[in-house]
Amino acid sequence: MKGHEYTFAGGDQLTGMGATWFVSYYYFKNKDSSHVNWKNVKTAQNRISRFKRTENYHISWLKEVLRMNDKNLAKATIGLSPEQTKKMARDLLGL
Repeated sequence: MKGHEYTFAGGDQLTGMGATWFVSYYYFKNKDSSHVNWKNVKTAQNRISRFKRTENYHISWLKEVLRMNDKNLAKATIGLSPEQTKKMARDLLGL
């Protein structure tokens, strides 16, 4: 995501993780431990550290993901479509 930073609260931190990666890891931690798409990056450990430091933003970020442009979410490289990402975010929010 070079040249782009989310402008909502904590957006700089989410930019450093990637929105799709964030949803994937959150889903793994809270819904389905067999979901492992988040592992498809070399920087997973750094992202996990960032994830742990930003817990206070997680719910609001899930809501932001639902408003994101599918074309931007489609740029993710962990094997999830924008539709899958948003479905997981809705599931995590109980929607």
